[in-house]
Amino acid sequence: MQPDAALARVTDAAPSAADPPLLYPDYRSTEARAPTNPLVVLPGSLSELTGPVYGDHVVQETDSDLTRQHAGEPLGQRIVVTGRVLGSDGKPLRGQLVEIWQANAAGRYHHTVDTHEAPLDPNFTGGGRCLTDAAGSYRFVTILPGAYPWGNHPNAWRPRHIHFSLFGRTFSERLVTQMYFPGDPLFPFDPIFNSVRDEQARRRLIATFDLGSTEPDWALGYRFDIVLGGRVASPLEEAHDD
Repeated sequence: MQPDAALARVTDAAPSAADPPLLYPDYRSTEARAPTNPLVVLPGSLSELTGPVYGDHVVQETDSDLTRQHAGEPLGQRIVVTGRVLGSDGKPLRGQLVEIWQANAAGRYHHTVDTHEAPLDPNFTGGGRCLTDAAGSYRFVTILPGAYPWGNHPNAWRPRHIHFSLFGRTFSERLVTQMYFPGDPLFPFDPIFNSVRDEQARRRLIATFDLGSTEPDWALGYRFDIVLGGRVASPLEEAHDD
């Protein structure tokens, strides 16, 4: 194998504008990690077409409510994030493991490498998970994350966002992506968001305000549907920030 080559499976779709390129110069760290040689195509194996399989015994009821994981209430605006996970055929996917992680209301992650001069919240660590139900639906209760500086370029700030991870029905459906909030003024200045070059695909990364899941006097609701594979698949997050 040539050095600095990336691997691709024959089951993978051809790259499209819906997914960000491996090299996107405006996002500076991709210049250091993007492959410089052509992809090396590997035949798909049985494990990629049949796994993974996760049991529901590892997911606890409190895992999906990030505001109830500690002794006290976290600071910030409570929100409910709901949606459906669909296959490329539009059918709901039951029993899918959905994981999220995010910054707190001040824009800081509960992580040792995050040195942003913003307070940590002892009642919020920012990680959650759940399984989709028979309708492919998931639901999280959490806190509206804050924007934060990240040093990519002068006066660089990331829009408010929540990271999502799904394994799908097979390893070839693996998805890591980000959910953004409507109307964020930082969108035009964020190279990670704009590395998704197709406008329609970028819109699929933005949640919609959902009055139906808003709980009176308690929490605002947002909806974020996820599609694994196909023409309207949720865009990948090729570039990882913490």
